[in-house]
Amino acid sequence: MTAATQADGIGTQASISRALRRLARSPEHRRAFETDGMLRQTLWPAACRYILAEDRGGLLERLPVLQNRGYRLTVEVVGEKAATLADVDGVMSEYLALLRAVPAVLGVPVQLGFDLSNVGSALSWELAAENTARLLEAAAEQGAEVMLSMEESAQLPDILGVFETLRAGHANVGVTLQAYLHRTPDDVARVAATGAKVRLVKGAYDEPPEIALPRGPELDARYVDLIGQLLDAGVPTSLASHDPQVHALARERGLLSSVEEVEMLHGVRPAVLRGLREEGLPCRIYCVYGRNWWLHLLHRLAEHPPDVLESLADLGDPGRTVFGAAY
Repeated sequence: MTAATQADGIGTQASISRALRRLARSPEHRRAFETDGMLRQTLWPAACRYILAEDRGGLLERLPVLQNRGYRLTVEVVGEKAATLADVDGVMSEYLALLRAVPAVLGVPVQLGFDLSNVGSALSWELAAENTARLLEAAAEQGAEVMLSMEESAQLPDILGVFETLRAGHANVGVTLQAYLHRTPDDVARVAATGAKVRLVKGAYDEPPEIALPRGPELDARYVDLIGQLLDAGVPTSLASHDPQVHALARERGLLSSVEEVEMLHGVRPAVLRGLREEGLPCRIYCVYGRNWWLHLLHRLAEHPPDVLESLADLGDPGRTVFGAAY
């Protein structure tokens, strides 16, 4: 392959990624997904590679399969930006029910993960903070951790503000940081002062170049530099990347064996995570469930556009996806 051909391929994948992210954020397409049962049914064979189940019962049947293979687990009710108080109350009820149900199935608590916009920030940041405090208290009763996810960069100051307020009274809250943002090295220092666990991701949102790096070698290097910065500060760190190149760079730097865990989203490159687990590294699977999976599916495909072909194959042959087989 010539350099020009390779560059064309990278450019095409970047264009596909941008198109998928725009589609994910389109209100018209999201409304179609929410109201058109046929569209949901048609896409489900592709989505179920990434979504454990559409309801709690299905989730609880599947979590032990992954636990028994030696993985730590995080669970999220898929979705974001709950737009009404009724939506927020529904999400809260689901998380509280999940916290009650999981120990009986797994014998241990499960880490929760969620966006603040799914527990009230679209209505008010005060509501999101109050609801997250309720979940932190319920989780603490069984020794469970809560990991706050990250959203678009415009929301970041408020998210960090809520996190710091909650951290002052709750030892079981951690936060996600996004390596592609230019501000993240400063945020690492800020969060490190709290002593909280950090989940470092590359970043999934479509941000302009003055705010964030694009995918590529420069971002890979920054990601590993930030892992080093977190570890040097004594921060419990989850290396949450699906990228084998990042794993290799971290290994070269002697960092991979020092992180608290390597984390990957369910269904994304499971053989890579299995290989790391077989090396003896602690590995976590971030599991999502629920019916509001439109955004999650499209973000997974946008992060690695070649997976679009696999999704098309899944649509043609739903039997291709056997839960847990690749782990």
